[in-house]
Amino acid sequence: MKLDLGCGDRKQPGFHGMNDRPLAGVDVVGSLNERLPFPDDAAEFVMAVRSLPYVRDLFAVLSEVYRVCAHKAVVCILAPYAHSFRHRSNPHFNHLFDEHTPRHLTSCFFQPSLGQLSPEITPYEGPPPPFDFRLLRMEMFYLPPFRSPLFEEEELEILQQLQLNVVDEVMYHFLVVKESIAGDELDRLSRLTMTEPDCVKELRRSAGEEGDVHDGGSD
Repeated sequence: MKLDLGCGDRKQPGFHGMNDRPLAGVDVVGSLNERLPFPDDAAEFVMAVRSLPYVRDLFAVLSEVYRVCAHKAVVCILAPYAHSFRHRSNPHFNHLFDEHTPRHLTSCFFQPSLGQLSPEITPYEGPPPPFDFRLLRMEMFYLPPFRSPLFEEEELEILQQLQLNVVDEVMYHFLVVKESIAGDELDRLSRLTMTEPDCVKELRRSAGEEGDVHDGGSD
């Protein structure tokens, strides 16, 4: 089973969509703040596209996601980046996300070789979470002024640490771990092509078009 939680009216094709309102394409109407109406270990892939910022208790929702996922299922989350004024001022958001978030979702953090780094959070780890989501990939989507190809990826990573309003959204791919798994297997899985939300194609297209503008065109 593939689940799109909080799908709205843009359910991912081929996914079973759940939403709190009966919009077009929604298969199950229900709140993410309640117990998910799916059996244990049933999902092989879960998407949560711009839906988790609104939930009341993030760890309670992620515990339910963990329950319904099978071992080695993949969870893809697209969410607002914490260090952006337009997200921080949104009164409807209860949670924001950044490069540190993956460290809080497992007691056995794995740093993938591809994608952005998740910095250490010592000494603020907090208690062990009631689930185990291992990071496979993390990608940032930048605000328009920083989409120019003039910026190297390393420069952008430094900028997002030093100032606000650099990154707009962040996407994670997590592996659900319910049994022992070797580091080599995690590394192999992290290198695979990841299924992405359709809206990410639009983000990439916007970034490319913005880059063309900064380049002054190709002609």
